[in-house]
Amino acid sequence: MKLAIVGATGLVGTKMMEVVEREGIPFDELTLFSSKKSAGQVVSFKGQDYEVQELTEERAAEHYDYVLMSAGGGTSLQFSPIFEQAGAVVIDNSSAFRMQEDIDLIVPEVNQPKLSRTIIANPNCSTIQSVVPLKPLADQFGLKRVAYTTYQAVSGSGLAGLNDLREGAQGAEPTNYPHPIHNNVLPHIDVFQEDGYTKEEVKMVEETKKILQLPELRVTATCVRVPVEDSHSVAINVTLEKPATVEAIREVLSHQQGVVVVDDVENNAYPLAIHSTGRDEVFVGRIRADESLDNTFHIWCTADNLLKGAALNAVQILESLLEERGQTQ
Repeated sequence: MKLAIVGATGLVGTKMMEVVEREGIPFDELTLFSSKKSAGQVVSFKGQDYEVQELTEERAAEHYDYVLMSAGGGTSLQFSPIFEQAGAVVIDNSSAFRMQEDIDLIVPEVNQPKLSRTIIANPNCSTIQSVVPLKPLADQFGLKRVAYTTYQAVSGSGLAGLNDLREGAQGAEPTNYPHPIHNNVLPHIDVFQEDGYTKEEVKMVEETKKILQLPELRVTATCVRVPVEDSHSVAINVTLEKPATVEAIREVLSHQQGVVVVDDVENNAYPLAIHSTGRDEVFVGRIRADESLDNTFHIWCTADNLLKGAALNAVQILESLLEERGQTQ
């Protein structure tokens, strides 16, 4: 099996390689791609040194079986169709193809690809961790409305976001964000739209509907950047169709693959960003009734945005395809 990783020197690309190694993904040949700027770097992987190659249209037109793509929307729009045309299945971490009707948008605990095309989109990081607990609630109780408020770590902006936080602590002016992120909170992720929402908020709204296959679901979001290095937190406010209780929701979530319930407030036990960092699971807690709306509940949710929110989810998609095709070890 010929595997390529695009964006191999970035935060998510590096995590993809770690997860590929950890999960024992079998391959006969591995090619690492990056921009021209990072090409030539030597990366040690599974006891072997690999020179990172510059991604060009000629190289993309070579045959690969699977491509893990994490190099931004513009790069994906240019190169993913070339990889696809040459016979590869492309698992793309950017937002470039997510809302195209013929492109699968996949979270393996929630849905499976139909592969009408062989580009598969990895959803937004905050959407991924939110739909994992929402899926069993949708199945058990039905969903009427979802309202998100996110608290997103700076690593979601890559190295530039991390640098703004770390250097801002030393008094440096930001170079990535429009305002300092150190000792601050920014209600601004991605660009603002005419209606006042940001693209990040629109992504969460539209992706939730697509992944859960609930096009009429009422969804809204406020996305916020916080001075935390890793792991996003999401406050989910959900209105259910069928009557439910806090106890019933806890029970349903406790049986969902990939979810860990941490909800013992008497002992100050609830999901924390520092506890989900470096972990594969989505953590949920602070489950309680919203007394202001009928049959509505609050759920606090944390997950590592570079793992489940990006690299791990992509590799899990790859694993599911390999298993389906009998290509696992």
